[in-house]
Formats: sequence, C-alpha cells, structure tokens
Amino acid sequence: MAYRVAVVGATGAVGREMLKTLVERNFPVSEVAALASGRSAGTEVSYGDKRVLKVQNLETFDFTGWDIGLFSPGASVSAIHAPRAAAQGCIVIDNTSQFRMDPDIPLVVPEVNPHHLRQFAKRGIVANPNCSTIQMVVALKPLHDAFGIKRVVVSTYQSTSGAGKEGMDELFNHTKSSFVHEQSPPQQFTKEIAFNCIPHIDKFMDDGSTKEEWKMVVETKKILDPAIAVHATCVRVPVFIGHGEAVNVEFANPVTAGEARAALRDAPGIEVVDVREDGGYITQLECQGEDAVYVSRIRKDPTVQHGLSFWCVSDNLRKGAALNAVQIAETMIAMGMLAKQAA
Repeated sequence: MAYRVAVVGATGAVGREMLKTLVERNFPVSEVAALASGRSAGTEVSYGDKRVLKVQNLETFDFTGWDIGLFSPGASVSAIHAPRAAAQGCIVIDNTSQFRMDPDIPLVVPEVNPHHLRQFAKRGIVANPNCSTIQMVVALKPLHDAFGIKRVVVSTYQSTSGAGKEGMDELFNHTKSSFVHEQSPPQQFTKEIAFNCIPHIDKFMDDGSTKEEWKMVVETKKILDPAIAVHATCVRVPVFIGHGEAVNVEFANPVTAGEARAALRDAPGIEVVDVREDGGYITQLECQGEDAVYVSRIRKDPTVQHGLSFWCVSDNLRKGAALNAVQIAETMIAMGMLAKQAA
C-alpha cells in the first residue's frame, strides 16, 4: 500500500530534509506534494536525485484525499493549517512547537513512546518533539527502563541550523566578516555567533530559564516519565548542523558505566562510540547526515549515590526533525493506523 504525502514548509531546511528522508527510506509514497507560503508557490524543490516538485500554495491546498501531512512551516502557520488538514482527513505529523504540550495530542519519539500514538485520533495530529529533547530521550529511555532515572542535568551545544537556514547563513556571514575585519551585526541571534557561544535560545521566562530549556523539561516529562526532574542549560554554538549534549543522570538504582554502556548498545536508534583515548568519541561534525543518536564518554559520577555522565550528538535536521517525523508515519503504518485513510 502506498500513501499520498504532503510536505508543508517544503522550502525550509527541515522540509527539504523531509523530502530527502522519504526517498532515502523508500517510504511507500504514491504521490507527494510540496507546500509552502504563497510567495514560494511556483518555485521548485528536489525530491530524490532525478525529480523536482513544483511548490504549491498551502493556503489554497485541499488536503482531502491526502493520507499524511508532514508539517514544518512554523508554529503560527501550523496553528491554522494543521487542524484544517486533520479536519479534511489527513493525518498531521507536526514538527513545530504549536501542539507539543496539548494534552490531547501525543508527543512521540518512536524508539521511546510509540504507544502514545494511540491518542492521535482525538485530534488527528501527532507532535514531533523539540530537536534537543529527541536525542536526549532516545539515550535516556534504555537507562530509565533498566535503572530508573530520578534527575537529569543537561547542557546543550546546539547548532545554528536549529534556527533555520537564516541561522546557518548568519554563522557563515559572521565568520566571513571576521576574516575581512567587517562589522556584521547579529540578526538571528542576540550576539555574534562566529567564534562564540551564546547561552540563550528562544525567549526568557519569568524564572530566568529560556523557553528552549523549558521545552526540554516539560517534553521529557510528557514523553518519558513525569516523575523525572530535569534541569537544562541550552547554548547556541558556531556549528552548522548537529547538536551536542553533556548529560548528567542520577538513578534510583545502582548502575555502572559498563552496565549503562551495554543497555545503550542494545537500544534502537543509538550507536555507542566510547573509547577512552584521543578521538574515541563522536562529535557534531561526524554525526551530520546520520540517523543515529551517538553516545560517548560514559562514566561514573562519584558526587551522587547512583550517577553517570555521558555525551551525545545527533543531526538535528534528521533525527531531531525530519527523520523522527517520517519514523512516526512508519510506526503508524506498522500499527495499522493508516490503512483506513489509504484505502
């Protein structure tokens, strides 16, 4: 059985990655539509090596008869068009922040909580988590199952692609300007990003945390376990693609680094590269274009009774966005949730 798939926000970095991922994973597509705003209508985007798609106007597009909508157009646009698509019978998998904390909409990472997909019928929408949350909960899931997680403290090192193409362009332009001694004032970030780290992603909240940090807290609780305490510090770094995270975990039960390493190696979606020598770990540059969450530097934290620390990296445009959305669709097919819509 093949499916009609509409990719919304197809001209953006994540939308293009969604189209690429559909091809690479041989997703059973009978027809695909590339949708974006009216100003992008008529332009073309690549779909595989030999096909291009003409972009259609989202505002006038009729989702009737379409099976799956992969949405990444921005939260305010999804707020309008995702419910419209769902009302027309198209199952929406939304990559924006718009629906993540809606109690009637499941927030899903297929390796972690596929059972939550059973809730999608309430609204016809499934939410894709924040990119930084996705890679962390993939790594935490097997550890929580085996040893019981009480508390997580995470510091992120997030690439500029998390702010879209404009963020990547700003890193390029700031870097170029620094070499020719020109001034290039920041537009996408609050300070110059070239050769710099900015401890500020998204808006500040009343308690001093940023919204990105808040997302990691509440999304981890919704996806994995509401009893887990989470504290996050999110930092934008001068990297084009790939997020890094230094994760410290306190467990309810005893655990050794070797036991954690074994649990992670057996878990889906994870690659353990953890050799205690120069270069025996994976960096953001090395994870680009890869599907896995890579875990390295697993070691004991002696400052708490049952504690470990590790480093993890993942391509935020793939597993942190496009791939996770496509995997949700694949999981729904495997669970028999799309048979009626595609009949």
